[in-house]
Amino acid sequence: MQIKITVAAAALLLAAVQSGAEELNIAASAEATQPVKVGERAPAFTVRQVDGKPFHFDPSALQRPVMLITFRGGWCPFCNIHLQELRHVVPELKQSGYDVLFLSADRPEILYSSLKEENQALDYTILSDAEMQASSRLGIAFRLPDSYIERLKQNNLDLEKASGTTLHALPVPAVFIVDTAGVIRFAHVNPDYRVRLSADAVRTAAMALLQPL
Repeated sequence: MQIKITVAAAALLLAAVQSGAEELNIAASAEATQPVKVGERAPAFTVRQVDGKPFHFDPSALQRPVMLITFRGGWCPFCNIHLQELRHVVPELKQSGYDVLFLSADRPEILYSSLKEENQALDYTILSDAEMQASSRLGIAFRLPDSYIERLKQNNLDLEKASGTTLHALPVPAVFIVDTAGVIRFAHVNPDYRVRLSADAVRTAAMALLQPL
């Protein structure tokens, strides 16, 4: 994977994550989020790999276009269905020149084990955004009401345990394409977590942006 970041920028990002000094942009609801828009510069952010090590994303140092796909977590049935739908598209995108990064709200240790069994073997790069660093900067993080947290518990899902945080926040499921200049070239964000971009639509959007202007 050819995603790089300057030493200075990496140090600043990691320090912000570790110290908690960075103020998170978390909306009151999914409908109130304000996602980054096409034509805007993509944000830099730091997330976690499955081993807990930091993964730095710097849009100013991309050697390949990047597709960012956010999802709520392996506990979400709609997320698992979407992952399965994309299983044939992701290898095609990689072969065409894209880096594809999946950002999950699950903590690093359970990024793959929390998925349905058929998705655990998928060759996807899944990263943990449990601390909402990426989602906050992308403008898609929102806080869950206490009533929803209680409803999840009644369905045997402890969000704090799944995320390893007490933020009670999730990302709106989204697909962003960032070109090698670090600019958002495509964005699909729907506050209704049941509505996902189809595999065909993902492929179409990605291939269209590979065509010369």
